[in-house]
Amino acid sequence: QVQLVESGGGLVQPGGSLRLSCAASGLLFSNYAMGWFRQAPGKEREFVGGIKWTGVRVRTYYADFVKGRFTISRDNVKNTVVLQMNSLKPEDTAVYYCAAGPGLIENRPASYEYWGQGTQVTVSS
Repeated sequence: QVQLVESGGGLVQPGGSLRLSCAASGLLFSNYAMGWFRQAPGKEREFVGGIKWTGVRVRTYYADFVKGRFTISRDNVKNTVVLQMNSLKPEDTAVYYCAAGPGLIENRPASYEYWGQGTQVTVSS
């Protein structure tokens, strides 16, 4: 049984930082592209970024609105993926989800096979 469990969400002031983690089990983690998505109330789920181990190197891809602020990393031994979020803005408020997909990094939710339950991030003063 595949499980993805996010942690690390919470309330942070604008300009602050949060570190989200996603622990995976039940799958051959190194074979999967891992994506981070978010969904704000009344909005569609949107791609934040993703990371893929190609067997030789790690590739990452970010949505334009997080470039330079967010960083994704993965540990194929611990089966974890981390989303480091800096310079947070109120518009970053959303439920953040990690997802695992068997192919390349994709920005479409339908490309991901497994999903975590999500963790709330609230950016407010």
